[in-house]
Amino acid sequence: MRHLGRSRSLLWLRLVLLAATMTIGAKAVLSSPQGFALSGDIVPAHDPVLIREGDRYYAFSTGQRDRRPLVARMSRDLHHWTPLPSPLADIPEWALRLVPGAREMWAPDISRVGDRYRLYYSVSGFGKQRSVIGLATAATLDPDSPDHGWRDEGPVIASREGDAFNAIDPAFVRDRHGGEWLAFGSFWGGIHLIRLDPRTGKPASGARPVMIARRAASDRADAIEAPFIVDHGGWYWLIVSFDYCCRGTASSYHLRVGRSRSIQGPYRDREDHAMRGGGGTVLLQADAAGQDRFRGPGHAGVMHDRDGRDYLIHHAYDARAGGAPTLRIAPLQWDAAGWPVVGAEDDTAS
Repeated sequence: MRHLGRSRSLLWLRLVLLAATMTIGAKAVLSSPQGFALSGDIVPAHDPVLIREGDRYYAFSTGQRDRRPLVARMSRDLHHWTPLPSPLADIPEWALRLVPGAREMWAPDISRVGDRYRLYYSVSGFGKQRSVIGLATAATLDPDSPDHGWRDEGPVIASREGDAFNAIDPAFVRDRHGGEWLAFGSFWGGIHLIRLDPRTGKPASGARPVMIARRAASDRADAIEAPFIVDHGGWYWLIVSFDYCCRGTASSYHLRVGRSRSIQGPYRDREDHAMRGGGGTVLLQADAAGQDRFRGPGHAGVMHDRDGRDYLIHHAYDARAGGAPTLRIAPLQWDAAGWPVVGAEDDTAS
């Protein structure tokens, strides 16, 4: 009877765990054994992006004032991270002329295009529309390689007060026909997309930004930013951040997603609401009751690894560390209907 009781208890526990695994709540988080306990150089981290070269992973994120103009990190296993020198020693002079008084470079985006890496980044001021996106390129990300070194390619697109967009938060994407695009944007007009000239990585002749997502007209805050477009399953998936970052554990930042058959949209959420009109299905959001250790998850990037797995990288604010902006990585999975869900993250990050 003792063994039978134990077996029933184990069966009951398995059923409870199975039910929990099959339940997808408002946060759209799928339970998974692949949590990531991150360690090493993971704080501070704002607006991270992830790429692999050889047997190493590289993450780039927003600069630290008076320390690293852009933050670079390296890992061999996605778990333990070590710091690397900033790709650029300082804010370029041309960017300071366009954005006087700028002190940081924000939200880098990294891609391999042909035989070089493209690192797009933005220069602005907090709460300002006077902004510029710049570009640097390199043959390799390995700082120990004799071929390593970044080349400043100058400005890509700029904005001023009164423009229909804000030139920050760049994200490179290639369509299925080989066309190259840059998604970008924030407050002041939402998320935009512009076609690039493949030879330069800058806007093609005559190209104009097209708005692909923004908050609803009734929402005067217009708090949407940080686009990232993923090509998966015959759809283009647009991931964006809603609401407010940079407030520690009080940050309301969270991730939303929609999809389109065309890279230029229209993007629509799971309920068929247009993202140009404020739509967006919640992809990742902290518990409204404030029970989660990591708050305000946002500004995501996605990496498709060699083994076929997808990984979502983002930042969140650690309630156990005074709200420090912390690097976060989780598996990105796809449900039976083809929509993305975020695999379980490990709250033991240190």
